Amino acid sequence: MINVYNRNFMQGMWQITKAYWFSEEKWKARMLLAVIVALNLGQVYILVLLNEWSNTFYNTLQNHDKDGFVSAIGTFCILAACHIIVAVYVLYMQQFLELKWRRWLTQEYLQTWLHKQAYYQMQLLDNNTDNPDQRISEDLKLFVNLALGLSVGFLKAAVTLFSFMFILWNLSGSLTIPIGQTEITIPGYMFWVAIIYSIAGNWLTVKIGKPLVNLNFSQQRYEADFRFSLIRLRENSESIALYGGEVQEQMKLTERFQMVFENFKAVMLRQKKLTWFTSGYGQIAIVFPLVVAAPRYFSNQIQLGGLMQINSAFGKVQDSLSFFIESYSSLAQWQSVVKRLLGFNHAMHRVEHIADQKVIDVTYAGETSLHVQQLQIDLPNGEELLKDLHLTIHQGDSLLIMGPSGCGKSTLMRTLAGIWPFGQGSVRIPAEQRLLFLPQRSYLPLGTLRDSVLYPYKEDFATDEEIRGIMELCKLEELADKLDQVEDWSHVLSFGEQQRIAFVRAILQRPDWLFLDEATSAIDEITEAHLYQLLHSQLKNTTIISVGHRNTLVNYHKHKLIIDDTGGWRFE
Repeated sequence: MINVYNRNFMQGMWQITKAYWFSEEKWKARMLLAVIVALNLGQVYILVLLNEWSNTFYNTLQNHDKDGFVSAIGTFCILAACHIIVAVYVLYMQQFLELKWRRWLTQEYLQTWLHKQAYYQMQLLDNNTDNPDQRISEDLKLFVNLALGLSVGFLKAAVTLFSFMFILWNLSGSLTIPIGQTEITIPGYMFWVAIIYSIAGNWLTVKIGKPLVNLNFSQQRYEADFRFSLIRLRENSESIALYGGEVQEQMKLTERFQMVFENFKAVMLRQKKLTWFTSGYGQIAIVFPLVVAAPRYFSNQIQLGGLMQINSAFGKVQDSLSFFIESYSSLAQWQSVVKRLLGFNHAMHRVEHIADQKVIDVTYAGETSLHVQQLQIDLPNGEELLKDLHLTIHQGDSLLIMGPSGCGKSTLMRTLAGIWPFGQGSVRIPAEQRLLFLPQRSYLPLGTLRDSVLYPYKEDFATDEEIRGIMELCKLEELADKLDQVEDWSHVLSFGEQQRIAFVRAILQRPDWLFLDEATSAIDEITEAHLYQLLHSQLKNTTIISVGHRNTLVNYHKHKLIIDDTGGWRFE
């Protein structure tokens, strides 16, 4: 388990932190941090002045000094106004730095996650990284908030400690304890009492709160798993409704929520024990310094103002030394966040390394043909799927890939796209030519229908007239006037309509090589024939490679690649 003082935790925290503070934004970030530190130091200085003011103020009350009282009130108003201004800008500047830091980290993590299809490879190669979306959206936010808050809080606590330590030392005087025939004199005894009181509190807090580290880590995972299950239910609502799978879905959701419930109950019980102690510790701290300093007051060694100043200084020293106690829950949460982010980092770098080391060599060569040589495709468990494939496809040709379900047709398409890392051999793809892959289920982004039609290009890629014209050719004329309508189109459109949207994309983008992976599986044969004829008439120079089961597709391709369920193949 990661410990607050564990070197691994500190190294991990620094590994995540240093990237921003040595980035292209480093000078702006450092200047902003310097302002925050300066404001916090100013806030501590104001607290020191307020501590001195308390001596004067309570002495005027004890001496019935009306003029001194009025003057003290005026001084307080000035100090209070300064304290409010500094407090406001400390919070504002700290939140501003937190926002900039989070933005930079989010962009970096998104770039790494999307680079070389790591988001896809992680699903194939790493099953231990749960909910990458939560790592980026929530954990980065928590990390920045906790890192900045705890670091600045620790600095302020340290400066406050050293500032009030000398005040408390000078005010508390000496305590003489008779032991038999001798006496022991303890200088600055109130300072030592504050030290002992805080050390005891810190030790007990660690002992009571230590299990919170793992409990918080598990809580985040269980919450994310439960939320992901709800999202899956929403995204697949139609299929679940058709199967009548509500009972099973409820059982699964209940099971996952039960883990959330049980773990949070454990968090509550542990937090309850910790709160019993911290609350009692804090309440005792209110009267404890007055009780310890009272003998000097009653012996007229100090006035009421001195007593109250000692009480205030003791409170500041004790608060500073108790920073760890007050922040233990946050520290435990910070450890959990760092642990999750390090695991996410490791998973992303692992898949990137595997992608760099993959034995299927996919290169982009200055040729006009696609060459496949000695290609063997494996499953992630090492099982052989396709054996020793040799294939050459010239520009302008068309190829239909056929075979029984599960023989590796779609996996071959993924290999040609360069996203399948398992196997060996080489694939040479024509360089500087546009390639477009149409999967069986087309991705429709959130936004307008125009965004879905043009994906992944922007609005200026094609005019509305061009889009509407191609939509009518693809028998989507009823949608042609809805380009500016915002919907969740993946749920609004039928599977067949989504596949026709993909054909609109293909004709608009006019790729040199078009790969269709069962892209007409939800379309009737008459419409399928119309769409393929449309491709041949609109994309006359485009090489078309299709995966399909229907024999009717043979009519629209010059060649066939037939794969059997033993990994063998033949080219016709």
